[in-house]
Amino acid sequence: MAASRGEPDPRPPLSSSSSSEIHVRGNSRRGANLIHPVDIPTPPAPAAPSPVVFREVKHFRRWVAWLLPTFVVVNTVMFVITMYVNDCPKNSESCIARFLGRFSFQPFKENPLLGPSSSTLQKMGALEASRVVDRHQVWLLVTCIWLHGGVFHLLANMLSLLVIGIRLEQDFGFVRIGLLYIISGIGGSLLSALFLKSNISVGASGALFGLLGGMLSELIINWSIYTNKVAAFVTLLTIIVLNLAVGILPHVDNFAHIGGFLSGFFLGFVFLIRPQFGWVSQRYAPPGYLTTSVRSKFKKYQCVLWISSLIIFIVGFTVALVLLLRGFDANDHCSWCHYLSCVPTSRWSCNSSPGYCTSTQLGSQLNLTCSTNGKSNMYMLSDPTTSKIQGLCSQLCS
Repeated sequence: MAASRGEPDPRPPLSSSSSSEIHVRGNSRRGANLIHPVDIPTPPAPAAPSPVVFREVKHFRRWVAWLLPTFVVVNTVMFVITMYVNDCPKNSESCIARFLGRFSFQPFKENPLLGPSSSTLQKMGALEASRVVDRHQVWLLVTCIWLHGGVFHLLANMLSLLVIGIRLEQDFGFVRIGLLYIISGIGGSLLSALFLKSNISVGASGALFGLLGGMLSELIINWSIYTNKVAAFVTLLTIIVLNLAVGILPHVDNFAHIGGFLSGFFLGFVFLIRPQFGWVSQRYAPPGYLTTSVRSKFKKYQCVLWISSLIIFIVGFTVALVLLLRGFDANDHCSWCHYLSCVPTSRWSCNSSPGYCTSTQLGSQLNLTCSTNGKSNMYMLSDPTTSKIQGLCSQLCS
């Protein structure tokens, strides 16, 4: 069709020598036509981005928990050894689970926790304030942490240790958590010995409360890196208060709980501090990544808490140890503090002082009289040992 007059034809002339001509070739394969451009250059493919190399941040690394499970094994082994030394059939008239032989338990009336006698615990290293003060057996502040009064006592503490301790050891490592556990246990023993002058004390409860105190201070000092921090704080505080409330029951050493908690609380500010995220991201950022410039590794409030807590702990621990070795009795200066460990009610009494007996031996007849409750009993024993008499006295006075 010819173009109209006065208007150029928009179509290029059909000439084989035209420079604007485009050549195409068609390939037919199985009936499909593929058209490939020949003269149009293909743009180069974009370069692949360099891979980002992630490095482990040592301040937030995950540790393998092995120390606290080892502590569980040690506590269990110590309890088995204590029961072997106790040898209930030899030193008591009646025993629970007598089929266990020398591993059988003392009567419920004497020890409701399914465990050894008080005299056996004293032999194994139970905390007794008079021995620390008069005989300077300071190691009892440590040995009592690894002893337990019975099966129920052992199970409760070891299950709690696994639940609380493994998570902490995974987050902060075995060195810091191990030190926190042991020092808190000693702190609990110190406060217990300052107030409980007539009873013996055993158990890892003080060290466990130290871990709870450390969890609370860790949440406070690392407040800025947590989400849902208020809910976590309220939950943790509720758990701590409920556990301390259980300590007002009789036969529970709540002074060890309080001392361990306070020790762990102040040590947590020292051992469990973490650097602020801005400093970590700046130090570990890959090359070419821009981060906000942060000069200080820790925030100001973290430094203040770290220094003040370290001073308070060192001063408090030293003063408590000196007072104990001088025979200081905290009950003389705090008339109401005994209610922190036991509150008497119509259902129970807080008088848990150990009983003492007077004994007379006439041939094969042993007469015992408990000085605490005035009860007397006669036993047919030809040559009783001291351990035997102490076990019979404990049953008579209980």
